[in-house]
Amino acid sequence: MSAAATATAKSIDPTHRVQLIQELHRRYARGGAGRRYRFWFKKYAWVIAVGGTKALKRGLDIAVSLSMLILLSPLFLFVAAAIKLTDRGDIFFWQTRVGRWGREFRFPKFRSMVRNAEQLKDSLLAQSHHGAGVTFKMKKDPRVTSIGRIIRRLSIDELPQVWCVLKGDMTIVGPRPPVPREVALYTLADRRRLDVTPGLTCIWQVSGRGDIPFPQQVQLDVDYIESQSFWLDIKLILATVPAVLLGKGAY
Repeated sequence: MSAAATATAKSIDPTHRVQLIQELHRRYARGGAGRRYRFWFKKYAWVIAVGGTKALKRGLDIAVSLSMLILLSPLFLFVAAAIKLTDRGDIFFWQTRVGRWGREFRFPKFRSMVRNAEQLKDSLLAQSHHGAGVTFKMKKDPRVTSIGRIIRRLSIDELPQVWCVLKGDMTIVGPRPPVPREVALYTLADRRRLDVTPGLTCIWQVSGRGDIPFPQQVQLDVDYIESQSFWLDIKLILATVPAVLLGKGAY
């Protein structure tokens, strides 16, 4: 401390010094309280906004999935009969998929491949048009049945997953759920797509599906996670209809 500052401090009356301290305490106490009030207001406003968005999204999931299960039940019965009459095998193909934060769940599809498709997959890995990447996609996959080619082209094989949406394992819009084998190859950056509930449709599903390489799929999923909203979900749901009808990237 300088000599001038020391002299000034000594010249302050002790009573006045106490008054100054008390005044400073009152000022900062008021400011602190104000800051605390603003903090709690912003915190709870954020909680209400996020909670409201989640509730709205869940409400949309229940309404859409329940409507689809009811309205599409005749189609489900027809497809089930076609699969059963074709090769007498199981109607559904069940897989383990990875959901939010790595939680695994049972995932159904209408069976579109021969009954030993999983056993044959290892011998076909080298023919994946995604190369040695994380995901396996193959055009003209020899494991696909005649009925399977039709229902895969129109994404009808994916419709049983509506049940997962109704249960809460999935949502209508969100990154597609990967299989554990793929997740085992994920980098830390790739795992970002596991931060949200997986969905039936997503940005890359309406932008090219299987034609989009895995790194771009991850980037599009992250873009969705960082900008998701109720209206974006509505937009993607509407975009899914023409994407399914055109069948681009579906095989």
